[in-house]
Amino acid sequence: MQKLIPLLNTSIVIITKVLLRVVVSVTLSTAVVATTVSAAEPQIFDKADPQGKLLVNSQLDHTQQDTYEQQLNPQQLQWLKSEFQPSTLSLAEQKKEMLWFQHKAQAFKGMEIRVVSERINTHQYEANVLAKAFFDITGIHVIHELTNEDDVIKKFSAQLMTGQRLYDAYISDSDLIGSHFRQQHVMSITDLINHHAKDFTLPTLDLSDFIGLAFTTGPDGKIYQLPDQQFANLYWYRSDWFANSDYQKRFESKYGYPLGIPQNWQAYEDIANFFTNDIGEIAGAKVYGHMDFAKSDPSLGWRISDAWLSMAGVGDKGLPNGLPVDEWGIRVEDCRPVGASVERGGALNSPAAIYAIEKYKEWLIKYAPPEAKQLTFSESGDWAAKGNIAQQIFWYTAFVPDYTKKGLSVMNNDGTPKWRVAPSPVGKYWQKGMKSGYQDTGAWTFLNHTPEENQIAAWLYAQFVVSKTVSLKKTLVGATPIRQSDIASDIMTEQAPYLGGLVEFYRSHARDVWTPTGTNVPDYPGMAGYWWQAISRIIEGELSVTDGMNALAAQIDQHLIRLQDQDLICGPKVNKQVKPSIWLNKPGSPKQLMPEEVKGKTLPFEEAINAW
Repeated sequence: MQKLIPLLNTSIVIITKVLLRVVVSVTLSTAVVATTVSAAEPQIFDKADPQGKLLVNSQLDHTQQDTYEQQLNPQQLQWLKSEFQPSTLSLAEQKKEMLWFQHKAQAFKGMEIRVVSERINTHQYEANVLAKAFFDITGIHVIHELTNEDDVIKKFSAQLMTGQRLYDAYISDSDLIGSHFRQQHVMSITDLINHHAKDFTLPTLDLSDFIGLAFTTGPDGKIYQLPDQQFANLYWYRSDWFANSDYQKRFESKYGYPLGIPQNWQAYEDIANFFTNDIGEIAGAKVYGHMDFAKSDPSLGWRISDAWLSMAGVGDKGLPNGLPVDEWGIRVEDCRPVGASVERGGALNSPAAIYAIEKYKEWLIKYAPPEAKQLTFSESGDWAAKGNIAQQIFWYTAFVPDYTKKGLSVMNNDGTPKWRVAPSPVGKYWQKGMKSGYQDTGAWTFLNHTPEENQIAAWLYAQFVVSKTVSLKKTLVGATPIRQSDIASDIMTEQAPYLGGLVEFYRSHARDVWTPTGTNVPDYPGMAGYWWQAISRIIEGELSVTDGMNALAAQIDQHLIRLQDQDLICGPKVNKQVKPSIWLNKPGSPKQLMPEEVKGKTLPFEEAINAW
């Protein structure tokens, strides 16, 4: 799920991601959502409370309520009563939201706007269903194009470089926020709400309800993108196999602790060995205790740069990302990146980083199907659904809809899955207080040079597809929740047994420790290509893990040095090289070699999901 975008003055185009995350203050959140309707407009809403939540006018009599209903034609009402159910709003509240969209869109009726997003279940639902509903309610035609994620960013890059209006809005990963903040080419959501589109901002948008808003906020406190969908990479396992009493006895007898959710990498490795070699076959079919992918392809870079090093314990403590050293191994000082190599104070070629790649390669060879080495991310996606994989440490929850289809070998006849997801285990260098995994957020992004009329019309559509009227139904379709109110709803409680632990994860504190790439990375687009090329050379045996990570760290350092000459906000200021021992002997990251292994530890699902 990576991106492809260059800096404006850089010719390199590479599939990649960028992510910066800063905690959003409550003050900012409440300030930007308290938008009121002018006195000259029909008073569809009474007002918004300080959190932007809908306040229903208790003084409205039945005649007034009937009038609201009469303002929606039968086709519009049908959307509310069928497709937009269930919702955390009452039907009356939904009607008011739709009346607001209907009224605000009057000036844009008959317009055509173009938006683009990657091709996943959530966006397919928006393009095929919600765009049609939006037209029926507002009269605004939406061409919602679906394409590959790399193509989304190619188009985004082309629009930046040419200044031509290709699309009126993009849904791209929040990982691009580093470029957005540093290059200032994006119209921030904060500015839209407070200034440019103040009169066209939904009173019930309720920014404080978005669970991923911090991922789309820059160091300046501005919100640059509006979350549309999000998902995490978690630990996936066959809960039915783990519940087998015979397997439980055999595992504990050999390894000395119960078969359960691994809490550290040693336990994951023990379970991988147990199913691959000790069990070997189930019902006459070969089974494996691990699944991954490693083909020389840009997706190999995503596999490692998407927080694999943080899971090993490479960075420093701190959320959403380690400071001063993050999960990329990049050190910052006063927001300026100063180096990735240990020689410059970073940790990309540190003992912890080398350990992370060694385990990745070792598990791939020892415990995964032989084909895994030749698979890309997309090609490997359905392997566990075939029924011969016991566990997978790196599994995206965006796969939930595809893994819950009727008739799959990993599904029960009653519609419940034979698998579950749980927080992923951590490596031996990990310490409490560090991030533990990766979370992805696809978010609405608007460019400064988009014509105002088109930008506002697209802003209305963006708000529509994340509004409380439709967000719960969209969550049920795509399994990519964005609102706390949806996650906490009774509907999600009812659906939890059918979603394999997804609801439990998003209701736990673990979701706060699964974060995107952070602000230490100044140019993720330009740097990401180094990852897959370096890891590929390691997997193919061209370089040892140590030599490969040394080469990668040197490439990142050189890229940071080149960026020093560019006019970037919080641009790099790279440290001079010194002996590695100078930095390794200091507290925190980079961390000294830890030769001893830790004992495997597991927990039951109920305890593992709440351990955070």
